[in-house]
Amino acid sequence: MTRECSLLLPRVCAALADPRQPGSDDTCLEKLLDWFRDLTEFGECPPPLVQDNPCLTEFITSVLALPEPSPSILSFTLRLAGILAASENRFQHLQQEKLLVRLFGRDGPLNSALWEDASVRSGWVEGVHSMMHHQPALCFLCDGGGIDVIFTLQGDPSLFVASAASQLLVHMLTLSVESETTKPLSTKDCDWPACAQMIIKRIEDSLQSSSSSHIEQSLKLLTSLFGSCRATWTEVLWLGIAKQIESFLTEETVQAQQMLANLLLSMAWSPVFYDTEGSFWTLVTSALEHLTPVQAGPLAVGLLRLYKCPQDVRIQALTVLLQPMDCILRAASQPLEYAGLLDESVSDPATVESLLSSRSSCVSLLCQTLAHLEELLSLIHLPVDLPYTSLLHSLMTILQFCNGFLSPASPLGSTISRILINCFRVQRSALDVLAALSERKGDLFDVLLAYLESPNTSPTVSIELRRDPSLLPSMSIQACHLAFTDVFLVLQKRLCSPCWEIRDSSLEFLTALIKYQDEFRQSLLSSEVLRLTENLLEDPESYVRASAVTAVGHLAFITYFAPESPAIGNQYNKELQEILSTDPEGFPRRAVISIFTKWLRQGCTGQLEDTERFVSRVIQTVEHDLDWEVRLGGLELIEIFCSQTICQLGLPECPYAPVSSAVTSSIHQNESLHIFCRAKVFNFLFQSLCDCDKPVGQRACDILLGLRCNFYPVSTLKDSQGAEDSRAGRSIAWLQRTLRQGSLAQNFPTDGGNGVDFQDPESMLLALGTIDLEELHDELNKSSDHVEKSPQSLLQDILATVGTIEENEADCY
Repeated sequence: MTRECSLLLPRVCAALADPRQPGSDDTCLEKLLDWFRDLTEFGECPPPLVQDNPCLTEFITSVLALPEPSPSILSFTLRLAGILAASENRFQHLQQEKLLVRLFGRDGPLNSALWEDASVRSGWVEGVHSMMHHQPALCFLCDGGGIDVIFTLQGDPSLFVASAASQLLVHMLTLSVESETTKPLSTKDCDWPACAQMIIKRIEDSLQSSSSSHIEQSLKLLTSLFGSCRATWTEVLWLGIAKQIESFLTEETVQAQQMLANLLLSMAWSPVFYDTEGSFWTLVTSALEHLTPVQAGPLAVGLLRLYKCPQDVRIQALTVLLQPMDCILRAASQPLEYAGLLDESVSDPATVESLLSSRSSCVSLLCQTLAHLEELLSLIHLPVDLPYTSLLHSLMTILQFCNGFLSPASPLGSTISRILINCFRVQRSALDVLAALSERKGDLFDVLLAYLESPNTSPTVSIELRRDPSLLPSMSIQACHLAFTDVFLVLQKRLCSPCWEIRDSSLEFLTALIKYQDEFRQSLLSSEVLRLTENLLEDPESYVRASAVTAVGHLAFITYFAPESPAIGNQYNKELQEILSTDPEGFPRRAVISIFTKWLRQGCTGQLEDTERFVSRVIQTVEHDLDWEVRLGGLELIEIFCSQTICQLGLPECPYAPVSSAVTSSIHQNESLHIFCRAKVFNFLFQSLCDCDKPVGQRACDILLGLRCNFYPVSTLKDSQGAEDSRAGRSIAWLQRTLRQGSLAQNFPTDGGNGVDFQDPESMLLALGTIDLEELHDELNKSSDHVEKSPQSLLQDILATVGTIEENEADCY
């Protein structure tokens, strides 16, 4: 702790404990607690923290003496005391002062009206949790009846308090077992420490009680314990409660089945239970059988993700997961065209059919099942073999149900059809799974095309369709031409839709199709899609204009930049340049600068006009843009341009790389500098260092540092003092002083003012060599509140908020 902080701390403590003061901002108090945590997290460093700062104990005493302290100050005091008591020495000191028992014992806030405030209960739990790092703290709490309080708080109306209480019990049980046992616990010799025994007894009593809330709380606690602790003693604990847990599967009165599934899954992931013979995995299979499909689904997919899972359990989990899909397939086939997904069911098929016959449960069950299938298919190594053909048929059946393509004769199929028609949630989920499938079947393309054609397809579903054009089939060139002809006929209609979401998603779908350019170029050129896409550059909706810019920019690679059509390329370059300079919305302008960057990276700009002129024109437009993302895109364009220019001229990218000769190097260096100056690169870069948006300044500084590495080996950097003797040197020195002001700089010289000539190669070479770019880099990368985050500033702010510093009346927060 610095001397300044030591002097301020007593005043802060006195101000916070003064009932006449309005109290400090909660944000300041949280930051102050973080500071104390940092001071105490290295044990006794500094050792006499409490002894050397008696104001801390005086503050706690003063707060306890108040007849009605504010809840926020009392909560802060509880948490502060817990942080200080985390060290055994400081704990003993606070005990001697009898402060801990007055804070956390029966005579403290527990039995006062302030306990009704959730912030006080939260502060009590957090304070206890902070001090639980040694055995004396455990004994203090257990002997004082704190265990009962924490178990009660598990049912607190505040979810934050209830969750914190459960986590505290897990922490205390683990600490008790691991710090108080002298030999490993086993099923034959189990002698739990006193504190652990108290907690386990309460868990067992709760599980055997008739209160469903107590059962649920204990299941949550056990789930957290088995999920965070992998010690072998957890198996000893489990064996003592396994029979009671198993009984919950058959007792219909218990409303804790979902929590039971979470518990079993957390245990399955623990290595302690990997090799458990019989009992545990038998219980898992029983749960898969007795839980409802909605409850068993998360357990099933979790087991399927598990590497070390018995094969019979894995097969059963897959069966549970696929059962709703199997039911869909069977309900739609009349007579059974497909054999279904499953040979047998784990649970009663009537339960699944009943859920699919109700609108609310049908949609939720299918969305959950489809989400689990997508999660499973996203794995790099699929741990189980899926019946791809039947699964694909069931997915297509769901999609056909949603668009009204199916009218099955079976009663269940008719019910599902009425429920799913126009159900966009299920449509999106099914398409996500379809995109994740690794194998595609022959009828897939026709259904997807029908989806694009159907008026019942939601615009949001169209967005799903354009995510993965690889759903389109692999065909011969002739067949592919016919297929894409159909696609473009549908796109023509959708590009003219009155709904902007449909126009937007269609443009994005078209952009995603670019990788199939060899297959669809002929179809595209013979369709109206190109003309309609060009028209949408003037769409009234900015999102659509941005998507049209992106589509045109990508289509340029197969149309506008073709050798036979240079005129069209220049036409579109001019149109996009105009959008960049005149569009009132930011999204289209961002799209343009992104496309220009892509064109430059791919080497296409030379076919439009001289690359140097192209970059210069874009820079002069972008540097005045009010959107910082557009300006940042302009800097990316500059970075690519500089890199390409240097590579083309043969300058070494590393200052230590060998060159053919000093003369050649000097010629290339001079030539590249002239190019950068003519393109007005340096003007934009140095101006961006003072940009009010920090990412822009950071990127510009990185680019300038990179350029300096190319023009100056480290040993040849100029001395700024000596450089100031010349006129150019004085202007560069003035520039450096201006740059140090950052975004506060006024009247930045952009046109040669103050003698700075950004188009003079000699001046810019001198600027690169003399301006302290490292210092600017460090300043730009500092947090914007680095000053306010200092402990001294924090203490001053707290004093300001409680009204004790007249000269600093404003709260900086």
